[in-house]
Amino acid sequence: MKVELRNNKDFLAGLLLVGIGALGFYMALDYPFGSALRMGPGYFPRVLSGIMIAFGLFVLIRGLKTAEKVQGIWGWKPLAFIGAAFVVFGWTMDRFGFIPALVAMFFLAALGGYEFKWKEVVILTVAMTLFAIGVFIYGLGMPYQLIQGF
Repeated sequence: MKVELRNNKDFLAGLLLVGIGALGFYMALDYPFGSALRMGPGYFPRVLSGIMIAFGLFVLIRGLKTAEKVQGIWGWKPLAFIGAAFVVFGWTMDRFGFIPALVAMFFLAALGGYEFKWKEVVILTVAMTLFAIGVFIYGLGMPYQLIQGF
């Protein structure tokens, strides 16, 4: 039985998870690890990366057994818009604040979809912005400016 790896859905997903986990683990090597009782800044990224690598290996091996093919084509438009939304969020956050960055990110990411409905995007943006403010500003106490200059 020959398994086509270039078009194997689970094998490719597992390979992606292993790659991202390995990259995260490598990036965290510069930070002290510590121990379970006294965690260093490298503890959580390395443990999380290790879990991601293990999960990726599980999915990769499952892909070798099932050999389910990828269906459809690459969605280049969503990939480009979502990637751009992250970049715009980072750029806008420094210059205009947390709320404008979130609004820009949600609208730009929504443009990557195949259906863009203003009402749905506005509701999603308001709900997710309020949620993010509650979690990051009030819950975690992050020192983000809600709107630059205020």
